Amino acid sequence: MTSTHHHTFDQAPTETAPQLLKSYIIGFVISLALTLIAFFMVQNHMLSNTQDLYIAVAALAVMQLFALTIFFLRVNTRSEEARWHLLSLVFTLLIMGIVITGSLWIMYNLNYNMAM
Repeated sequence: MTSTHHHTFDQAPTETAPQLLKSYIIGFVISLALTLIAFFMVQNHMLSNTQDLYIAVAALAVMQLFALTIFFLRVNTRSEEARWHLLSLVFTLLIMGIVITGSLWIMYNLNYNMAM
């Protein structure tokens, strides 16, 4: 006599087309606003110090990355599948950080050694 085991998984409620469209429109408006803010900051020289301008534009870029991740890629922690997406996103960011940091370190050392 064999017994069957039924596993039930918590599934996120499926979103309707109007809900998805609303999310995409909100994400688009936020992304557009952040892009325009960065553009006008650079175009009108709103910050006198160039270094502060770089930091402000980088901060706006990071905010836009989060907006795109949440509203377009739909990465959240509501369901088990979404947690895996979040985990893969965190791993991707870790690898990107290692590659970017390593590249900058190598370029700095090359510049330092070539100037000697």
